[in-house]
Amino acid sequence: MSAVIRAQGLVKRFGDHRAVDGLDLEVPAGSCVGLLGPNGAGKSTALRMLLGLARPDAGSIQVLGLEVPQEARRVREWIGVVPQLDALDPDFTVAENLIVFARYFGRRAEAARRNPDALLEFAGLAHKRDATISELSGGMKRRLTLARALVNDPELLLLDEPTTGLDPQARHLIWERLRQLLGRGKSILVTTHFMEEAERLCDRIAIVDHGRCIAVDSPSGLIAQHVEPIVLEIMPGDAGGSPVIEARPGERIERVGDTTYLYTADPGRAAAFADQGSLRVLRRAANLEDVFLKFTGRDLRD
Repeated sequence: MSAVIRAQGLVKRFGDHRAVDGLDLEVPAGSCVGLLGPNGAGKSTALRMLLGLARPDAGSIQVLGLEVPQEARRVREWIGVVPQLDALDPDFTVAENLIVFARYFGRRAEAARRNPDALLEFAGLAHKRDATISELSGGMKRRLTLARALVNDPELLLLDEPTTGLDPQARHLIWERLRQLLGRGKSILVTTHFMEEAERLCDRIAIVDHGRCIAVDSPSGLIAQHVEPIVLEIMPGDAGGSPVIEARPGERIERVGDTTYLYTADPGRAAAFADQGSLRVLRRAANLEDVFLKFTGRDLRD
């Protein structure tokens, strides 16, 4: 199968508002694709349509070669889902949460139903096998939610902000586990607000805003194509002072509060501010966050 997800021209309206407005999306088999966008961009609505939980007003969806929403029930037998919020059953132990959930999938989850220990080991929760959900930390609950998504040995994982609210240790463990799944030939579609997460995990990135896909490429391809390679963050120093900055040809300037962002290809550009001792200058390589902000802006989305 060349693509595990192929969506074309998706539209979803809520009254006069188009939450998704002509979205095209493709996930090649065996790859990880990241769906990035500000709050309200249409990412979660798109996932709901891919799962058959929301019917598109226009467009077509194929998941694992099956038409959605017409064959959504069959599709859900072969996919695993990690939602934004953990929906674990507090009345069951850690192991029981996996065993009970596996009953929904029949033969596909027979191994997990009989013995969930392999999944608990994968999630780093073997020592919490008989613990209640209330005894788990936030990171443990997230790892259990990931393990639960794997009870049916899915071909495709849909992850909606899988590491939001986690500390760095828990986040890195989940990244490691997701890379292991990719190494086994699984396919992943992930929404995230962590640019580092997207750069580390994703083969391709789709940036979405106002319900449309506005850029698609590998993380490195997006950076090379859309932003200058060097960023200078110029701030007032301890003694105060106002930056005196003019963009040269081929450069770009953005001002946010008292910080000026100078995007340039000149590796020696920072030297121009050496005689302005009242300034602090941070020189860094451009990254995916710079691309994201260029496309979607710096204004808050509430």
